[in-house]
Amino acid sequence: MNRSTEAMHRSMRAVRGVALTALACALLALPWAAQAASNDNNVEWNGLFHDQGPLFVDHPEPTSAQTVTLTFRSFKGDLTSANIKYYDSADGAFHWVAMHWASNDPTGTFDYWQGTVPASSSEKYYRFQLNDGSASAWYNAAGTSSSEPSSGDFYLIPGFKTPDWMKNGVIYQIFPDRFYNGDTSNDVQTGQYSYGGQSTQKVAWGGSVFATGSGSNNLVFFGGDLAGVDQKLGYIKQTLGANIVYLNPVFTSPTNHKYDTEDYYHVDPAFGSNTTLQTLIADVHASTNGPKGYVMLDGVFNHTGDTSQWFDRYNWWSTQGAYESTSSTWYGYYTFQQWPGTYSSFYGYSTMPKLDYGASGSAVRNQIYGSTSSVVKTWLSSPYGIDGWRLDAPQYIDAGGNNGSDAINHQIMAELRTAVKAVNANAEILGEFWGNANPWTGNGKEWDSALNYDGFTQPVSEWITGYDYSGNAASIPASQFDSWLHGTRANYPGNVQQTMANFLSSHDIQRFAQRAGGDIWKTYLALIFQMTYVGTPTIYYGDEYGMQGGNDPDNRRTFDWTQGSTTNAAVALTQKLIAIRNQYAALRTGSFMSLLTDDSNKLYAYGRFDASHRVAVALNNDSTAHSVTVPVWQLSMANGSAVTDLLSGNTYTVSGGNVVVSVNGHYGAILAQ
Repeated sequence: MNRSTEAMHRSMRAVRGVALTALACALLALPWAAQAASNDNNVEWNGLFHDQGPLFVDHPEPTSAQTVTLTFRSFKGDLTSANIKYYDSADGAFHWVAMHWASNDPTGTFDYWQGTVPASSSEKYYRFQLNDGSASAWYNAAGTSSSEPSSGDFYLIPGFKTPDWMKNGVIYQIFPDRFYNGDTSNDVQTGQYSYGGQSTQKVAWGGSVFATGSGSNNLVFFGGDLAGVDQKLGYIKQTLGANIVYLNPVFTSPTNHKYDTEDYYHVDPAFGSNTTLQTLIADVHASTNGPKGYVMLDGVFNHTGDTSQWFDRYNWWSTQGAYESTSSTWYGYYTFQQWPGTYSSFYGYSTMPKLDYGASGSAVRNQIYGSTSSVVKTWLSSPYGIDGWRLDAPQYIDAGGNNGSDAINHQIMAELRTAVKAVNANAEILGEFWGNANPWTGNGKEWDSALNYDGFTQPVSEWITGYDYSGNAASIPASQFDSWLHGTRANYPGNVQQTMANFLSSHDIQRFAQRAGGDIWKTYLALIFQMTYVGTPTIYYGDEYGMQGGNDPDNRRTFDWTQGSTTNAAVALTQKLIAIRNQYAALRTGSFMSLLTDDSNKLYAYGRFDASHRVAVALNNDSTAHSVTVPVWQLSMANGSAVTDLLSGNTYTVSGGNVVVSVNGHYGAILAQ
């Protein structure tokens, strides 16, 4: 393949094999007796499985010097031969590796076949060809098919490593002004300053987030700050057990959201000081107040605010900004169509002028990430030592006022990655993107992972609440939920899947509990899924107790601290689920296998498993209790063996390949052995 053909091969990976996956889900319902297999010119699809979990890939994040042995599962005695077919970007050609029978599973139900891909530094994509006499089937990340697929292959990217702490952690996202007021002396007061012709408004904790009169919602302040976050680390790290603190923007800005940065090098005075942030980071990192933690800051690098010294629309600075003079040091930082009033900005908001990244080595690139004193490197380095950046609207970053998602954007993202990893090879780069983020995560050269709106937030909302994340009616059955999850997992390498940020709500969409109509049981169900699915669970402050709120700014209400303890049943459940996730590596980095979809009863079951544990999760999205027959034989759970529901403590015995468990409405069971 030439480069354009290869790019087409990669872009086609986003295609969701919905029909194939639906067929596979239907096959999951086959009875225990269907395990009998033989060389009968019929590949039995229901026994086929591979993903990039530790049982099936010996080096999921290989170096260029490591071979990669792949393991494939089939019914015992079903296949006569099996092959790996992989595309190597180094020579633009496909290669074949013959697999050999390696072993059986402990129950004697399955065969394991193995083959080894040779070591090299080049990116590869692989699929399996499976034969039973004259019959063949194909298998890749998109699913099983009778003819060779043209997209949806598994990835091998030598040298690409995502942070283990992201794979194994739980994120807690905080909108600082609304979390906790730890220092009343820095509170913004009513009328303290004006911006855009409107004045600040101070509101008592728990009050309305909407401005009074003709005021701006962006200038409503409650007094939350970094000292408040520090004082509540016991709640985050011990009560909940979350260990990654992601802060919405904290740098100087006139608004409460601070996505219009005025000064990237200083914490906003309403939130504290650089020293306050340094102390907070050290306290998160400490292991004396709960688990060792990590801190991610919000990097708003597509645009600045119009009050930035570099732009200075309102003459706030003694220096000359780009808006004030074409001779300004920073004039080239922005793109003017007609100076000074017409310039490129974020979504046309004149308060957010867009940075012009120019060519490689430009002043803007050096200022943001290139130089030792750059914004990115300053906060990653001592004395601060943050652990990662969440990138705001990064697909739009570009040169010449262009709108991103182009070759220049990808060049900038690759340079930024190099800069970040040079300071801290284990730092996380988490990109905001609302669709398929494969273009930035599929080559190992840009982001580590992305916000999982497309592969988590949206399908979870539609399945459980019947509304999309914007609050529009949109309901999907369990089978479509499963196929959506399968298709979006297939968009990404395994180590990207494991670090995708999975959140129920964010500061940009309606609260999950709002979409759920205030039904706390739907929050329970969502939390159970969130803590047992592939990716990094991300709790937007207050979601753990069912905080409600409509669209911006109503999704940014103040935290109700009367709910912030385990006397709140949802908080107690969150604590329990995080502890379970921490105890079972299978729930973090193990394989994922769909086990059951039952649309009529609104049931969904899946397995998470590794060499140490097998866990089956059964979810009931109905309002009434159901008996769920979970086909745990697919996880090699032996008849007569015991499983324990980690939520209820009840034990069950595997019989006929199944576990039968009663699950309450809008709740779940986590069955482990």
